[in-house]
Amino acid sequence: MENEAKIALEDGTIIKGEGFGHETTATGEIVFSTGMTGYVEALTDPSFKGQILMSTYPLQGNYGVDEDWYQSGKIQTEGYIVRELCKKPSAYSSQKTLDEFLKEFKIPGISGIDTRDLTIKIREKGAMKCAMATEEIEGSELIALAKNQLSIVDMDLVPQVSTKETLIFGENLKQKTAILDCGIKKNIINGFLERDVGVVLFPYNTPHNEILDYGVDGLMVSCGPGNPSRITETIDTLKKLHNSLPIFGICMGQQVLAKSFGAKIYKMKFGHRGANQPVKDLNSGKVFITSQNHGFSIDPNSLEDTQLKLTQINLNDGTPEGVAHEELPLKCIQYHPEAGPGPNDTRFIFDDFKQMMNDY
Repeated sequence: MENEAKIALEDGTIIKGEGFGHETTATGEIVFSTGMTGYVEALTDPSFKGQILMSTYPLQGNYGVDEDWYQSGKIQTEGYIVRELCKKPSAYSSQKTLDEFLKEFKIPGISGIDTRDLTIKIREKGAMKCAMATEEIEGSELIALAKNQLSIVDMDLVPQVSTKETLIFGENLKQKTAILDCGIKKNIINGFLERDVGVVLFPYNTPHNEILDYGVDGLMVSCGPGNPSRITETIDTLKKLHNSLPIFGICMGQQVLAKSFGAKIYKMKFGHRGANQPVKDLNSGKVFITSQNHGFSIDPNSLEDTQLKLTQINLNDGTPEGVAHEELPLKCIQYHPEAGPGPNDTRFIFDDFKQMMNDY
């Protein structure tokens, strides 16, 4: 096999394939995503930091890579696993191949893997610690790297992807929202700008008074990677802002907002990652097909001791997909209304938040 590469799992499993991308060894939690398209958006999504991504759809790379699709400034995953790599993409907008894309950001990739079999294994055993190598390394050493790495539960990933300084987008727009950046995606910022709402992007650990000093009309807490319980600074800031302005959360934003009211968070067996998750709104009865990327969730039983109420659920497993405060202008969702990749069923969520700010 040309460019032989290997994957090792913490249970001792070794799987061989063909390497592409950067020649190196990487570690992370192996997770799967079910999107048929959107590999560029997924690879550049900060919520995948600390993880090795595997696509369940067998062919990847067939339409190449366009920088307009990036959701951040670089590839955020630690590695990429596919069944089949397309080496000659056919799309008018393609600027580079998937192989060249991974090489540019020094990320390893492996093709020729039975991704269906590996997905079944993850569904049965849960997301596992993983190591992958596109360079020569003994199998026993690779297994040791997989086993001995930190669990994603114990990693501080948000500080690695959050902005280091306050940034302003749409400075001349009259209405503006603050965003606490736990791992923002470009499409979220664009979702506000398209509605004439400016954005003041703050580091995840910004004190509450600094946010209020900007005179913003609302606050959004973004998506992000890893364990939400580890970003205690964000949770503390939110506790001090509950009564100050309208608040909206996406994905990790929902989890940290729930924690700021005393709810509990748990790690899911293998999470939700893909562009086809059905969500039911408990008030209207409507069902939306959503884009998702998370491995943690709210314990719904813990909401009973808070002033938060469950508003939406996942129809596959019943997990919380939306919560809202009983009195305050505060609501959050677990999925991604900005898509990137995924369906646009829930883009109206941005309009709802804008209306919340107008009414406050």
